[in-house]
Amino acid sequence: MSFYDYSVTDAQGNEVSMENYRGKVVLVVNTATGCGFTPHYKDIEAMYEKLHDKGLEILDIPCNQFAGQTPGTDEEIHEFCQLHYNTKFPQMKKSEVNGEGALPLYKFLKSQKGFEGFGKGPAALAMGVMLKKIDKDYKNNPEIKWNFTKFVVDREGNVVARFEPTADMKKVAEYVEGIM
Repeated sequence: MSFYDYSVTDAQGNEVSMENYRGKVVLVVNTATGCGFTPHYKDIEAMYEKLHDKGLEILDIPCNQFAGQTPGTDEEIHEFCQLHYNTKFPQMKKSEVNGEGALPLYKFLKSQKGFEGFGKGPAALAMGVMLKKIDKDYKNNPEIKWNFTKFVVDREGNVVARFEPTADMKKVAEYVEGIM
């Protein structure tokens, strides 16, 4: 199967086929409203505003699997994002990204780009320490580790990059712009 064979449900309950994004660059991100990484919304929105007309689409998939940091309803999440970050990209239905209930799209994304580490720096070190307590084998499995993990899909539907939440958002934006 390819990226274009999957679908997700939007916040209004409509099925959204990835086929709708054929020929576009897509950033797929599992988001949270109460996380230390929540300010990534600002950078994601800036990227969307700058590159949407050139073919960038954002798939914002709220997820409550990481420390319960997205407790609201789909409507409450949407209101939060518009109020605090003036987001214009569409949000999907709150969904799971790991485990038995994981969206099939996320199972596919993880099969294409596994976990390659958190990089360097204080946030990366803190994430490693925290995750070791949750999953001693976290380095050796492709599961999503935390909120704001980002996958980049190119115009041909290839999953070309995975950025952990600790990645510098400027580098994420540079990468995305570089494949536009």
